Amino acid sequence: MDVSRRVFDDVSQLIASRENPTPLVRLSRLNPPGRGELFAKLEWMNPFGSIKDRTAKYLLDGLVRDGRLAGKKLVEPTSGNTGIALAALCNLAGTHCVITIPSGAPEDKVTLLRLLGAEVWPTPDDLCPVNHPKDGAIALALSFIEGESTRDQFVMPNQYENPDNVRAHYETTGPEILDQTDGRISHFFAGYGTCGTLTGIAKYLKEHKPDVQVIAIEPRRGHRLPGLKNFSESKQPAILDASLIDATVTVDDEPAYATAVRLAREESLLGGPSTGAIVWAALQAELPQGAVAVCISPDSALKYGSFYAEVVANDGQPQV
Repeated sequence: MDVSRRVFDDVSQLIASRENPTPLVRLSRLNPPGRGELFAKLEWMNPFGSIKDRTAKYLLDGLVRDGRLAGKKLVEPTSGNTGIALAALCNLAGTHCVITIPSGAPEDKVTLLRLLGAEVWPTPDDLCPVNHPKDGAIALALSFIEGESTRDQFVMPNQYENPDNVRAHYETTGPEILDQTDGRISHFFAGYGTCGTLTGIAKYLKEHKPDVQVIAIEPRRGHRLPGLKNFSESKQPAILDASLIDATVTVDDEPAYATAVRLAREESLLGGPSTGAIVWAALQAELPQGAVAVCISPDSALKYGSFYAEVVANDGQPQV
């Protein structure tokens, strides 16, 4: 396939790859003078609007490769982005898609899931044990594949434990970043979520530049930053390789949303709330002259209209 011609057989071929990378954009207005370079990698340029397009493609390809998808319906827990990409790709594959999603997820994402034809189950947190109060959607999805009457009908790729989630970023996102920075990357910033992004990119970068600093972003307990996880209220994903993480920065909702607003008004970049959290952490970091830092921008503001309407009305701050 010659991506330079921009002619494709179906929309799934637009998902980023080393030959067709998502763009890096220099944050020249937010980043104070006298520091190293700071870039955002715009993952919302993927066709279904997020970095999870890569994950969903690898998850489905893995199910087909292993012979697990044939004749089955797919069920997956998600905060929205993986589900949107899975629903779109399941349409192309002729597979019925069931999505369990936290009931506090943005209504914009639920609407997109239903527009794509997914069967959507909004899920209260209290379905899960007290020690993991934010994992209700995971518990409900597991009930589909463990239930006596449904387990033969459903398959769950399980992005939290599936090594194909890591492989997606080890084989695509990590190499793209190294290529796009001409091998000069010195700092990498991404959020704790399913941890496929963090683990896959960090593993690739560390293999090629062992001194690169990998900084993970974690929200406060009880946060309102969709897609990010605090591991005191959510189970740590099995695919996280914590040995690859050099530092963890905890971010409150307020500076995360305020930074997302700054990105829109100063850089004209419409990033989602998690982008605001990741960029805020990068702005606090010491980036000496000569440093090259890359922030993952997982998705765009366009999936959070209901959230941002509140933020803009409240002068750039969320009501928590």
